[in-house]
Amino acid sequence: MNAPPEKLGSFFLGAEYDRGTGTFTDRPLTYDARDLTTHAVCVGMTGSGKTGLCIGLLEEAALDKVPALIIDPKGDITNLLLQFPELRAQDFRPWVNPDDARRKGMSEDDYAGSVASTWKNGLMGWGIGSARLSELRTAVDYAIYTPGSDAGLPISIVGSLSAPGVDFEENAESIREQIRGIVAALLGMARVAADPVRGREGILLAHIFEDAWKQGKDLDLPSLILSIQNPPIKTLGVFDLDTVYPPQDRFSLAMAFNNLLASPSFQGWLTGEPLDVARLLYTQDGTPRHSIFSLAHLSEPERMFFVTLLLESVLSWVRKQSGTTSLRAILYFDETFGFMPPVAEPPSKRPLLTLLKQSRAMGLGVVLVTQNPVDLDYKGLTNTGTWFIGKLQAERDKARVIEGLRGLLSQGGAPAPDFDALITGLKSRVFLMHNVHEGAPRVFHTRWAMSYLRGPLTKPQIRTLMEERRVSPFTQVRAAGPVMHTASVKESLSSLPPATEPSLPVAFVPVTVGERTAVERAQAFLGARVSVTGTRLVYEPHILGAATVRYADARRGVYEAEEVAALLVPPEGTGVADWNSAQVGGIDVDSLMHSFEDPGGEVSFAPVPERANSIKELKVFQKGFESWLYHTRRLTRKVHPALGVFQEAGEDERSFAARVSQAARERRDKDIAALEAKYAKKLDTLEARLERLHLKLDADKAEHEARKREEMVGAGETVLSFFMGRRRTTAATTISRKRRLTEKAKHEITETAEEIERTKRQAEELSAALNKESEAIAAAWGRATEECGEVVIKPKKADITVRLMVLAWAPVWSVAYEGSGRSGAHAVPAYGTGEATTS
Repeated sequence: MNAPPEKLGSFFLGAEYDRGTGTFTDRPLTYDARDLTTHAVCVGMTGSGKTGLCIGLLEEAALDKVPALIIDPKGDITNLLLQFPELRAQDFRPWVNPDDARRKGMSEDDYAGSVASTWKNGLMGWGIGSARLSELRTAVDYAIYTPGSDAGLPISIVGSLSAPGVDFEENAESIREQIRGIVAALLGMARVAADPVRGREGILLAHIFEDAWKQGKDLDLPSLILSIQNPPIKTLGVFDLDTVYPPQDRFSLAMAFNNLLASPSFQGWLTGEPLDVARLLYTQDGTPRHSIFSLAHLSEPERMFFVTLLLESVLSWVRKQSGTTSLRAILYFDETFGFMPPVAEPPSKRPLLTLLKQSRAMGLGVVLVTQNPVDLDYKGLTNTGTWFIGKLQAERDKARVIEGLRGLLSQGGAPAPDFDALITGLKSRVFLMHNVHEGAPRVFHTRWAMSYLRGPLTKPQIRTLMEERRVSPFTQVRAAGPVMHTASVKESLSSLPPATEPSLPVAFVPVTVGERTAVERAQAFLGARVSVTGTRLVYEPHILGAATVRYADARRGVYEAEEVAALLVPPEGTGVADWNSAQVGGIDVDSLMHSFEDPGGEVSFAPVPERANSIKELKVFQKGFESWLYHTRRLTRKVHPALGVFQEAGEDERSFAARVSQAARERRDKDIAALEAKYAKKLDTLEARLERLHLKLDADKAEHEARKREEMVGAGETVLSFFMGRRRTTAATTISRKRRLTEKAKHEITETAEEIERTKRQAEELSAALNKESEAIAAAWGRATEECGEVVIKPKKADITVRLMVLAWAPVWSVAYEGSGRSGAHAVPAYGTGEATTS
């Protein structure tokens, strides 16, 4: 069969299935991406083909550039990364299962060749070529996260304890529900047997979270442990806290979390990328991402802990999004067994049910997959608009599915078809799709997956896939620091600040980098063969300017301000001050000291250049500083003019690109819907004409048959009259007239048939034109993120306010060294980032 024309927003899942012949037809089954905003559930026993169907759905989402969060408890969905556009045997070879090769009686090389051939033929049978495979590989960024393990990309759960970033009072009910879920997950992870709602442990933790989040403060495990011992509340209900929960009992709870924090095996939960939904859905440059959370290596309590924190983070993210009718993102849950049961209340159940109820308005499509529908909460099932039902083993599973479908239909008042008959007899890779946005249910055969369905990947295999993405925890990133003035280590130094003009404003930058840290940094820079022979803290003179720069653009509604602090090494002699060489940032102006406080140890001061030793010279520096700010400071904001999307204050490029992608998807859907409505009238007219023509053709054929019979009867009467000796003078005329009427009726059939063909061609041409225009619209909006421009806003001179211009003494550690035939001093700033220079 041929794959349907590429159309963004339309997922190619398979082909309609003929139950009579037991084969799939040449009519492709496509699924409107917008229908997924009302969520979907996929059920089927082991071997039903649900993994292939769901990976196919995720592949289509990737081609549509829809980001996804994928919860993978068993490890099957990691196969999504096994994409080999060239379909070569050597590409499959590292991933084939040796046990499968042995069962086939083949070497692993031969088996890899066999698999490659099977995949190539399978894809060809569905009209899928290498171009589509290549596009799939680059459409989104793929990442496999392994919580608590470094096999894949590590992910830190610390961010999930951060304040939600919305007004507490306005969202008190939902935030308290979120706190309840997090508390339950934490107690489960720490193996504390307590009721998270009514137990004193859960109540205390909930109060700690609420107190911190009301103030907009983030929490982490260390601060949580300290708060348990010294809670921000004095009573629980009407009783004193120490009466209800004595200090020694609170200490036991704190120790449970402290033991968890101190456990070497728990350190994997605290490192890696933060659990930030926006970052997990889009890369820094705005590329959509499919983030897979592989949980097969975790214990049941650990799975519950992570899934609950992830769901709560997703729920918090959803509440910050604007409404949309387009598909914004997908939350895919591969096996929900135990996470949303019908009776029990695990901590993951409430956020999952809440997402099913609330996230549709924000464009998040939730896809739930299970092989045991009886283990899913009925309320969750009735909140899903699309059901994919595969082969079921147990009658109770079938009964539960039918019950859920009938409950769904009863809400809309639609009559229920015979689901029992439709579900019975489903074969592997054959599914019943019931979509509330369509009419009758449809039976279809899934297409061939473009990814290699190898089965669950092992931790070493995941490590191999993510090797290039993993950053060593020992890798140190050298922060950008100032250009250091190192003359002080060679010139005469004084033990006291040099005398300056009394009216000259002076400030001292506080020491934030200790001597030990400075030595470690110097040693790391110089190498093991060089020995440190001594250290000295040297204060070097700089010119420090601080200003507020305001930017205004009334047309775009931009009114922003930035604080700029620049530290300049004053020029020697008659040199010109170059503010372009100044260190910008890294200085906390509010922490400056206006008198010298001896930090202890050996301290020296470098001499002050003449150019920086008077108030008159300082005013010259200030003028240069103001001019430099006016000519160099710019506020750059990205914009997409056609969509009217403007980068907001504090919005990073990732978030802006995500907004552009979503706005483009919404505009695409709107434009295509308007186009389809425009063509629908013409197509409906042609369809009505075809109906009339088919009725006329039936009537013409009936008329022709009647005329033929009448002609035959007339001819028979004439022959009979001849043999009976009766002659009729009008016989020949009558026969001739009836012949003409028969021929006329036959001509009418031909004309009507030709008119039907012409109308069909017109409908086909109209449909082709609709598809072509739809593809053009989709292609145009698909390039939206590439068509963003920039708006540069320049400050006016009146919008620059210098609030500080002083002679600033900046401390530097001068680390003396020798070895390997060289000696000298290595300068390490004792403030800011501590970036070093060597003299």
